[in-house]
Amino acid sequence: MKLYELSPARGSKKKRKRVGRGPGSGHGKTSCRGHKGQKSRSGGSIPPTFEGGQMPLHRRLPKRGFKNIFKKSYSILNIRDLNRFGDKEELDLEDLKRFGVYDERDVGVKLLGDGEIDRPIKIRVHKASKKAIEKIEAAGGKVEIIG
Repeated sequence: MKLYELSPARGSKKKRKRVGRGPGSGHGKTSCRGHKGQKSRSGGSIPPTFEGGQMPLHRRLPKRGFKNIFKKSYSILNIRDLNRFGDKEELDLEDLKRFGVYDERDVGVKLLGDGEIDRPIKIRVHKASKKAIEKIEAAGGKVEIIG
């Protein structure tokens, strides 16, 4: 078999439909668009969401609640999660980013008091609950709030 003998499989290649090339082509005059109406005109496409003049679905469905566009979201860090950092004595934002705790799309990191800690640790976060601060200080550590 030679390279010039290769050809695509029978029926895999179709000729392009050339419209508007006279009545002999079978695709002349109206160019396969039929007579009149929105679809026959240039630029006459209907958006996929259009429901024929019926009230659209997104307007029929009830709207509920309130979306606060000024909401600040924090990455949550519980005290029980501090054990996975090993024997580190100090934790800052760079460490939290490296371990995948802090997402930069969030405003900051908030430390919550769920879980127990038995070793002293110094941690720098944007916010912390009273319970979390009490537990870390009871273990001999310190919580530093970043302004």
